[in-house]
Amino acid sequence: MTATALPSSRVPDSRDAPVLRWGIMGPGWIAERFTESLQAHTGQVIGAVGSRSLNRSKAFADTFNVPAAYGSYEELAAAPDIDIVYVCTPHTGHHAAALLAIEAGKHVLVEKPLGLNADQARDIAGRAEAAGVFAAEAMWTFFLPKFDVIRQILDAGTLGTITTVVAEYGEHFDPAHRIFNPDLAGGPLLDLGTYPLALVTEVLGSPQQLAAMGQPHQSGVNAQLSAMMTFDGSAQAMVNTHVHNFTPTAAIVVGSKATLTIDGPFNMPGGFEVRFPDGTRLRHDEPAGGHFEGLHYEAAAVARAIGAGSREASQRTLAASIRTLEVADQIRSQLGLVFRGEATTAAARH
Repeated sequence: MTATALPSSRVPDSRDAPVLRWGIMGPGWIAERFTESLQAHTGQVIGAVGSRSLNRSKAFADTFNVPAAYGSYEELAAAPDIDIVYVCTPHTGHHAAALLAIEAGKHVLVEKPLGLNADQARDIAGRAEAAGVFAAEAMWTFFLPKFDVIRQILDAGTLGTITTVVAEYGEHFDPAHRIFNPDLAGGPLLDLGTYPLALVTEVLGSPQQLAAMGQPHQSGVNAQLSAMMTFDGSAQAMVNTHVHNFTPTAAIVVGSKATLTIDGPFNMPGGFEVRFPDGTRLRHDEPAGGHFEGLHYEAAAVARAIGAGSREASQRTLAASIRTLEVADQIRSQLGLVFRGEATTAAARH
């Protein structure tokens, strides 16, 4: 029977979450967007910022009225009045920065990707569990109100048996952007491709088979990659990501009963539609937006989880983050993509 209405979001107002004192580890672009969003939409407190450059920390603190600025990550991790550290260093620093905070007894929210590879993500998860602290990947998309509605639709079986997931993400970048830097795990996979891969693995789990194709960039990083995957039950998924130009960033989930089409960019606040074979269309509308409008939801959810004594976020479990990175690892293995510093990191753990 065709559904007649979509469920409503169950995401509470971000201002109602318990207040935590946050430390920002790495005052870059995403840290600015995160801080703006929290200060505008929540009661969360940005209590300190840490950088390897004291001048950068002080500049960030001055801009956002943050009371403490530190000239090292170690000082921030040791700060006694900080409850949780938001790790937003370059990708290559996520693992080490997260461990610094965990070893200091701090909860951590780590910008995507949780690590350069699944091994790093497993290490963070294991260290956090041993220390008894919260850890999660800041895959903010899954904390948005629209994704709570999508999760309810999937759990209710409204789409029927899932047969196909198609998702893509492309952007244009200035040639000086870090995404073209081989020393910083450049290329689209971890910056952009993580969104389509996260969606695919959230809906379908781990693939049974994967075939990847890649295209190099003159800077030495990967410029574009595509992957075709098959899953238990014969479902298929296709992802594409690149640094050539902006795309609609569309996502479609096809089922035996209905098709879900998420407005692009699918990873940001916005609407979606569920379409049935009889022509019925059910529309979920929410204002389109970006990081300012959306990042606060993940912070509020993390604060509620910690307040309830949880050590993970149900919206993006550590197992889910690891699963996505396992698929990214498979893609890189087929394409021969190695991030500088991986071998050194692995050797240091053994």
